[in-house]
Amino acid sequence: MNTADWPDTTHITSLTPDSDPNLPLKKLGFLTIGTFDPADPVTGINATLDIISLGEDLGFDSAWLRNRHMQYGITSPMTVIAAASQRTSRINLGTAVTPLGPENPLRLAEDMGTVDLLTGGRLNPGVSVGTPMRFDGWKDALYPDTAETEDFSKRRVSRLVENLRGDHVGNFPALKNAEDFSDVVQPHSSGLVNRLWYGSGSRASTQWTAENGLNFLTSSVISAEVSDNFDVNQRSQIDLYREHYSDVLGGTPRISQGLVVIPTDHATSEQKARYQAYVDHRASVGVGRIQQFGPKKMITAPDLIGSSDEIAEQLIELAAFRAVEEVAFALPFDFEADDYTQILTDMAGELGPKLGWTPAA
Repeated sequence: MNTADWPDTTHITSLTPDSDPNLPLKKLGFLTIGTFDPADPVTGINATLDIISLGEDLGFDSAWLRNRHMQYGITSPMTVIAAASQRTSRINLGTAVTPLGPENPLRLAEDMGTVDLLTGGRLNPGVSVGTPMRFDGWKDALYPDTAETEDFSKRRVSRLVENLRGDHVGNFPALKNAEDFSDVVQPHSSGLVNRLWYGSGSRASTQWTAENGLNFLTSSVISAEVSDNFDVNQRSQIDLYREHYSDVLGGTPRISQGLVVIPTDHATSEQKARYQAYVDHRASVGVGRIQQFGPKKMITAPDLIGSSDEIAEQLIELAAFRAVEEVAFALPFDFEADDYTQILTDMAGELGPKLGWTPAA
């Protein structure tokens, strides 16, 4: 690949004090897509709830749900999180991410406020914007009259912020002998807006996230804008976020890194073989290298597989990992329940402690 056009990146590889590799990992989370058999969806949904409960038992700090529409995965994360809130008492529950294209920000704010209260303030909603995935296939059902005029820009995030913050968005003059109406979205959950995350993959989007005071989710798929190396690109985005963060919402900056991590300490030989085949297949279709999507160059992080000692060694070598205090490791798609149990148990019992993390009581 011709890298002559890459800008100089020497300035982003120097580590700041908060990226000392000896600093412990403070928060450990995991991310699941919650797949299910369309002939028996309830079994898969309950399996996701079981995984979240297991995560709490193992001491994880957070559990995150991917959001999938028109697929065999979690399509209604707020509903699943509401159910999880009744099975758990401590673990934080988030979305990584909810695409706002198919959502009405006011209605979603009502759901988020309700769910946050049910969780006792444990909701960490992550969102993104853009045209809904494979929009042509379902736009007539989603927006039958307005598909061509819908605004899928970051204005959708701003509207969600206004609704969660408690801005006046309604106008209901008092009427004699009439039901009361509120000028702000109800129920309002104080502090929820400071737990709102934005899933960013580009430098421009990362800077916008920082300037608008949102927390920053960075995943294993980002834009290749400064290098042909994933770690260099991700670290540059993290540094950019810190440089431009503004506390306009009254919060504090938080960054969570998401990578696919598969520890095999207590895996059976059969599990190890299947896990390796999964990683090999993903590598064969482009994971771990730059791919062109229209005008964009996207780069994915290679999946990390092996013993916890081996994975910890690789993570400590990553400049981006050394710059964060919390992570949400992504669980592979379409594994069995026993596989997830082994992976999560090894993450919490083996890998996390090697990174300086302590399970929650």
